[in-house]
Amino acid sequence: MIPKVFKEVIDLGDGREISIETGKLAKQAHGSVVVQSGKCMLLCTVVSNYEQKDLDFLPLTVDYREKFAASGRYPGGFFKREARPSDGEVLTMRLVDRVLRPLFPKDYHSETQVMIQLMSNDEDVMPDAMAGLAASAAIQLSDFPFECAISEARVGRVNGEFVINPSRAQLAESDIDMMIGASADSVMMVEGEMDEISEEEMTEAIKFAHEHIKLQCAAQLRLAEAFGKKEVREYPSEREDADLEKKVHDMAYDKVYAIAQAGSAKHERSAAFSEIKDSIKATFSEEELADFGDLVSKYYRKAEKEAVRDLTLNEGLRLDGRKTSDIRPIWCEIDYLPSVHGSAIFTRGETQALATVTLGTSREANKIDMPSYEGEETFYLHYNFPPFCTGEARPIRGTSRREVGHGNLAQRALKGMVPADCPYTVRVVSEVLESNGSSSMATVCAGTMAMMDAGIQMKKPVSGIAMGLISDGETGKYAVLSDILGDEDHLGDMDFKVTGTADGITACQMDIKVKGLGYDILVAALNQARDGRLHILEKLTDAIAAPREDVKPYAPKMVTVRIPNEYIGALIGPGGKVIQELQKETGCTIVINEDPVTEEGIVEILGTGQEGIDAVMAKIDSLTFKPEVGSAYEVKVIKMLDFGAVVEYMDAPGNETLLHVSELAWERTENVSDVVNMGDVFDIKFIGFDPRTKKDKVSRKALLPKPEGYKERAPRDDSRSGGRDNRGRDNRGRDDRNSRDRDRKRD
Repeated sequence: MIPKVFKEVIDLGDGREISIETGKLAKQAHGSVVVQSGKCMLLCTVVSNYEQKDLDFLPLTVDYREKFAASGRYPGGFFKREARPSDGEVLTMRLVDRVLRPLFPKDYHSETQVMIQLMSNDEDVMPDAMAGLAASAAIQLSDFPFECAISEARVGRVNGEFVINPSRAQLAESDIDMMIGASADSVMMVEGEMDEISEEEMTEAIKFAHEHIKLQCAAQLRLAEAFGKKEVREYPSEREDADLEKKVHDMAYDKVYAIAQAGSAKHERSAAFSEIKDSIKATFSEEELADFGDLVSKYYRKAEKEAVRDLTLNEGLRLDGRKTSDIRPIWCEIDYLPSVHGSAIFTRGETQALATVTLGTSREANKIDMPSYEGEETFYLHYNFPPFCTGEARPIRGTSRREVGHGNLAQRALKGMVPADCPYTVRVVSEVLESNGSSSMATVCAGTMAMMDAGIQMKKPVSGIAMGLISDGETGKYAVLSDILGDEDHLGDMDFKVTGTADGITACQMDIKVKGLGYDILVAALNQARDGRLHILEKLTDAIAAPREDVKPYAPKMVTVRIPNEYIGALIGPGGKVIQELQKETGCTIVINEDPVTEEGIVEILGTGQEGIDAVMAKIDSLTFKPEVGSAYEVKVIKMLDFGAVVEYMDAPGNETLLHVSELAWERTENVSDVVNMGDVFDIKFIGFDPRTKKDKVSRKALLPKPEGYKERAPRDDSRSGGRDNRGRDNRGRDDRNSRDRDRKRD
């Protein structure tokens, strides 16, 4: 018996719908829903253990996986089983995690798991846009302590009109691709890429998405009400001591304020704060510290945060002595690494990124193989964040989710400025060497310079900046911080990163930690970010004003040519013999692809030496050579025959044709050797194709003057009675011959 199913439907306003249902699948989970749009179906389950962990953070895991069966496909590779998550899946996990995590109580430390699975795919529906909705809807059906329903939606703009949750085809025509996460009351997360839009346009896109998110939140609440809203579970709250909190605050606040007011470097400041904390702990006995030492540390951090925030709000000063809109000192250098195709160093304060660029063929494109999308990237960026960049020693366990996310943001910031006709596959790698605030934006800046140093003809240079916000809800005071420090990232109410050219925004990532942030504050913050971004852009262009006109001498040059489809096989040769030998002889890399529309062969030639590239081009010209009727060509005799000479086109080695004995000279030629010999070089005229043999017809004599007194032979007369078919016959008909034979027999 199928259990009772509860369902809510959300109208997207253009004929499309999203449904949320529960009651049929995964009923042992603490909450489960199936979210469907078209044929796309996501199953989300949530479970949270009842015992609290002895931790000072929420052990929340958000997991998003796409099943290959959802698209009727097998996983690639040797093992036919889904393995580690792809970068695309990791990025979706991060989008959901960033909205959910702040809505759990700060003292809730039970291990919690949110699992979202793509069970059925629809090419016209992008599943990541519904992942946040699925997660929140499942939590609403659980007994978790969770502040309010949220949802996420993608917004695009096609032909000037905003579109909610656009299809991939619509997104290809859109100049905006943004994911917005919000509750019914507040926007909490924004991430996306844009085609140089203004700050006001970005704000309008956020507002548009928020209106649709409000409808999705309301649907979740209706579903929970119909299903039966559970009582929120009880859990042991953290121990509090108001008297101890006041005591620690009184001992710490003024000292922290004074150090913050002095303005100092990261390590000096950290050491000073540690001394204050240690001096406070020294006032307690060992027994007291064993009993409530964790509370002392907690209250100290709270007092430190309050003092630093008050300093900024009251005096407009920051931890390193800057004012709110000041940018840290910047220095840049290009061409730092002597053997790479392009390199640049970008240093801003205590944050430093070294970017490298490598140029390759389409063979080096980044293949994307997900159940919801198959494709490839010819521009991609990898971001590395080693522990030494923050002065730490910790184990390296593969690429972290953070590294994937920061690299993706920088890639989205830059990729729109790579020209469509760039022949290369471009890989940018950012090595973060120091970090104290926004290494991802340093990556954007270093990446821009490294690409221009490599000779990539970027449309425009791109810079990026990380911004922060400190606000006081009671007084209404707020301060927007430009180029935030790592410490300011943690103590602020909003941190956002914006990248762009001089003409507009290309990417953004925003996390808002306070409720009800007004759009007027958001616009003010974006405008201040624009001023800072332009200041940084000026520093970049001082280091390198424009892309190099060509790649470096030791970097590979790329030439792309198109050849007719019928010549692809000849260039490859039997078993790849021709192309392999050509690569060995020239030192070039040759890649052949087929245009899916025109079916032409697209040949990519990559080499560091121009001679090698020219040799490959000459071979291609030779293979695809087609003489034009009426044109003259220089040839060389390579074989002598009784009835003519085989000649090779000098401009297309390997292309041969027969020069018939009758076309050698105007005079009658008895022996071919009377006119030409092996190795002779002369000109011939291409007459066309012999209709009988279907082969080329060329002539030497057509380019020679006729001898004096030369007479053309009269053409054969085929108009006589009977024509050519009656040769050897007289005018007497067959019937006359037959009658004579009969007369002889009778005699």
